[in-house]
Amino acid sequence: MIKTVLIDDEPLARELVKEFLQAHPQIEVVAECNDGFEGLKAIQQHQPDLIFLDIQMPKINGFEMLELVDKIPCVIFTTAFEEYAIRAFEVNAIDYLLKPFSRDRFDKALQKMLERRTEVTAAILESTSQEMPMQHNRVVVKINGKIKIIPVQDIHYLEAADDYVKIVTQEGSFLKNKTMAFFEKMLDPQQFIRVHRSFILNVSQITRIDPYEKETYLAILRDGSKILVSKTGYPKLKEVLGL
Repeated sequence: MIKTVLIDDEPLARELVKEFLQAHPQIEVVAECNDGFEGLKAIQQHQPDLIFLDIQMPKINGFEMLELVDKIPCVIFTTAFEEYAIRAFEVNAIDYLLKPFSRDRFDKALQKMLERRTEVTAAILESTSQEMPMQHNRVVVKINGKIKIIPVQDIHYLEAADDYVKIVTQEGSFLKNKTMAFFEKMLDPQQFIRVHRSFILNVSQITRIDPYEKETYLAILRDGSKILVSKTGYPKLKEVLGL
C-alpha cells in the first residue's frame, strides 16, 4: 500500500484528488491538511510515500514546508499558478498538476510516480531553493522541532556559518541551511547588501560607517554590532545609501 497525504487549503481540490484516487486502490490517503503546518505534522507522523502538495497556502507555502521536511517523499504539485509549476520542479518532482486538471492528466502523474518511486527525490529541495523565489517578506526556520517565521524587516544582518547562514534579529540568531548566495539573490537588493563575503546587511539598521583598515570599513548597527565591509562591498553600500 502506498501512503499519501493531501496538502491543499481548498477542500474541493482535495475531494477531486480523492475521487481520482478511487481508481487506484493501491494508494491510501492517510491524512488531509489545510496548510503547510498541518502538512509538516502529517508527514512527520505518517511518513508517507507520496504527497499531493499545493503551493499557495496560508501560514507557510508549499516551498517553505518542503524546506522543513527531513525526509522528502515523492511530490506531485497541484497548483493554479503555472509560473510556479514549470521551471524548478519538472525535473526533480514527480510531476505537477495545473488546476483544473483532468482525470487523464492525473492518471499520467500517478503513472510517473509508480515508475519513479524508487528514485531519490531529495533533490527537490535543492532545486526549489535555487530556482524558485522564496517569500520575500519572511524566512521560515525550525528550532528544536518548532517552526518560527521571521519577517525580513526584523533581520539585522546575515552571516555565513559553515554550511548554514546565521540570521541575526533583535530576538537572537537563527540558523538556516541555505547559502549566502541564495539570500543575496532572493532578498531585496535595495534593502539587503552583500557587504562582505561573510555578511549581508540590512541597510536600515546602519547608524554610521567608520573607516577600518586596508580600504575596509565597519558598519555600526543600531544594536551596536560592527559588521566588516570589504573593499568591494563598500561601493555597493554607498550606491544604495546614495553617498
